[in-house]
Amino acid sequence: MGEKAVAGGFGLSDRQRYRHKLQQCLEGLARLLAEKRFDRPRNLMGLEIELNLAGADGMPRMVNAEVLSRIASSDFQTELGMFNLEVNIAPHRLDGHVLDQLAEELRTGLGYAERKASEADSGIVMIGILPTLGEGDLVSANLSDADRYTLLNDQIVAARGEDFTLDISGVETLSSTSSSIAPESACTSVQLHLQVTPSRFADVWNAAQAVAAVQVAVGANSPFLFGKELWRESRPPLFEQATDTRPPELRAQGVRPRTWFGERWVDSAYDLFEENLRYFPPLLPMHNDEDPLRVLDEGGVPGLHELVLHNGTIYRWNRPVYEVVDGVPHLRVENRVLPAGPTVADVIANAAFYYGLVRALAEDARPVWSRLPFEAAHRNFDTACRYGIDAELEWPRPGRGGITTVPVVTLVRDELLPLAAAGLDAWNIEPADRDLYLGIIEERCRRRVNGASWQADTFHRALEAGLARDAALAATTRRYSELMREGRPVHTWEVGFPGTGG
Repeated sequence: MGEKAVAGGFGLSDRQRYRHKLQQCLEGLARLLAEKRFDRPRNLMGLEIELNLAGADGMPRMVNAEVLSRIASSDFQTELGMFNLEVNIAPHRLDGHVLDQLAEELRTGLGYAERKASEADSGIVMIGILPTLGEGDLVSANLSDADRYTLLNDQIVAARGEDFTLDISGVETLSSTSSSIAPESACTSVQLHLQVTPSRFADVWNAAQAVAAVQVAVGANSPFLFGKELWRESRPPLFEQATDTRPPELRAQGVRPRTWFGERWVDSAYDLFEENLRYFPPLLPMHNDEDPLRVLDEGGVPGLHELVLHNGTIYRWNRPVYEVVDGVPHLRVENRVLPAGPTVADVIANAAFYYGLVRALAEDARPVWSRLPFEAAHRNFDTACRYGIDAELEWPRPGRGGITTVPVVTLVRDELLPLAAAGLDAWNIEPADRDLYLGIIEERCRRRVNGASWQADTFHRALEAGLARDAALAATTRRYSELMREGRPVHTWEVGFPGTGG
């Protein structure tokens, strides 16, 4: 979740004061943008991966505090659930051999974490939703022992005023309720950061929104929840419903959910921060002593603390980020659509595809968002989540105008992979690394295989072999974990289990 907060109560005046402070922060942001105070282009990217802890039996293990104490590295942090960890990779410059460098750092870090987790009778599983999670695992008692999670849970529950309803219809139908936000902890993702200048922010964010559906379709890895086979990427509907502060009446009025795709293309980063203030009441009205406008008047750089905290409680799939580093403000686009896993090679392939594609589309003389209605991009996102690599998406016709519907595998292979390659060339990525990682995306499309399709196919093979549903999910999880540790990309994985003919 990432918000740094300390538990405590809020008085009746706190939200009014906080709202006033948010407006001051927004005015401060506008002044920083107008005065061109932001960091120069440095082509910096960052990477975060949320992880699961599971035992040798494939079942979740609620031991993140013990595992983190054994890892003893600031690169690893808690996440919402006691079976979650997060690993953060330091920012890198996008050029040269950065893709292989990232892959090596991830393999080293995850290998070390795996050894330490084994000392707590657990293991690291990099997957979108752990298939063996049950409703009894996702309860408030299993939230990580940190004030910020307790406070966030309490405020979201108070804002909603009733139990959360999970209602997802896919291959099967799930209907469940929860008295806390704990089900959100089932969602483990990859977050890709890209630092951008204010003048480039809107183009990069719009490009990221346009291709979010494609990312999900080729990278889907979350087909199961609570023993049910749902969407190929079930994280988005789960995340939206598990953090939804709106009772049915507010949903009927069209009030926007805090987990939000958005509703329009933007012209600047300011648009997104302003929308966040206009549409969403504060969840954590915690005040900082800084006077952002006075800091600006005195020639300093404000942290805009309230704006940053509020922004962190609106879960856009492409989120704007403001941060001050070494006394200089910068902006980032945080891409949050991808599930974790299946392997390091797959994660880096997904990252290469994203960074290359966004660079190429952001610099296109006829940008895709000028030809694709935002509503179509949103429909694409839902379609990709439902059907994964078998999705058919709406997309502008090349050269002829208008919109057509095209299989995502065809769109990627014929149009988007060449664009991604050109984008990586523009970043000066080593050609051999470019071809290696984009080749993984191409092979997924050629074979119509990704993490979600492999999980579903292997689960059904286990059922056909006579295993009961729970046993089949556990066997699928164990086999997934074995192949994940071997490290070969998912399109090369055999379906089924050794010795069963699959």
